[in-house]
Amino acid sequence: MRIAYIINSLEGGGAAFPVPDITGVLRRAGHEVAIFALLRRDGRALPAMQAAGLPVQICPEGQRDHLAALRWLNHQIGNWHPDLIWTSLTRATVIGQMVGLKRRLPVVSWQHSAGLSPANTRLLRSLRGLSRIWVADSSCVLDFMRHRLRIPANRAALWPIFRADPTCPPARAWQAGEIVRIGSLGRLHPVKGYDVLCHALALLKNDLSLPPFQVTIAGEGDARPQLESQIREHGLTTLRLAGFTSAVAGFLSTQHGYVQPSLHEGLCIGVHQAMQAGLAPVASAVGEIRYTVQDGVSGLLVPPADPTALAEALARMLRQPQALATMGQAARTHVLDLFAPERFDAAGDAILARITPPRRG
Repeated sequence: MRIAYIINSLEGGGAAFPVPDITGVLRRAGHEVAIFALLRRDGRALPAMQAAGLPVQICPEGQRDHLAALRWLNHQIGNWHPDLIWTSLTRATVIGQMVGLKRRLPVVSWQHSAGLSPANTRLLRSLRGLSRIWVADSSCVLDFMRHRLRIPANRAALWPIFRADPTCPPARAWQAGEIVRIGSLGRLHPVKGYDVLCHALALLKNDLSLPPFQVTIAGEGDARPQLESQIREHGLTTLRLAGFTSAVAGFLSTQHGYVQPSLHEGLCIGVHQAMQAGLAPVASAVGEIRYTVQDGVSGLLVPPADPTALAEALARMLRQPQALATMGQAARTHVLDLFAPERFDAAGDAILARITPPRRG
């Protein structure tokens, strides 16, 4: 079977980074996969796809020109002749559904967010019949699909989008006398709540009970100027914007803890990568984070958009840096079991079994 995998963009972070793992399951099952991106954007997800041997086609049109993107994708699909369209994120799903309808091709659609805008929720609900199967990337998104998008159970599937890597190097435990290093991975975008983190760190700035510490955000995005302004305004010498890194495992291995102040999430790959590396997160209780992080055991959960609660949780961890390694080990053990490679692969294979015609003897 030939599968056209449609994504919004090749932007670093989010749903584009797991594509090699996802398509790896499809390809190991004997299917041919090609990637069709409606936008290039920063292109940071492209090298991993190319390294995996995935052919990638990129729409040359502008960001807001949905009609041009539809025409481009329809032309590409007409030339490539797939048997199935697989879509990811709202724009790619709607455009992919339109092409699937025109070409009489079945469509499978990822749903990655449990925090869609009311307009996008209504849009996808109205078009839900155009996708044969809707795939949730986490249990929280599966609940959203069933109750908000009204996807019937027989057309819903769960495939957690994080594939754990048991060979990931664990972070080195904090040693007495060291600066406590707290990392974060994420786009510099309002939804990630880094402005809330700035306010929380401002509350801690004069707390003399805390050991020396440094918070480093590895990520890039349009919100950088606003965050730089907040850092200057509050005099936050403890916060550093390190820019995007492709060496995620290496970055996490140098940290002692992790912070994720997101306003809403689906699965949130960054938190899971951190826990895999043996880092205990202080994280907003949103999306799948609520279920993966065992509050007080493998990390600390706080309400979203609450700088006071975030500051208190960070202070609690910073005052006991020797306990971070124990919580981090609990986080690593939990994630490596919950998102083991064999579970990831089995979930993908189960979906393929629902859409692949049985072979005739």
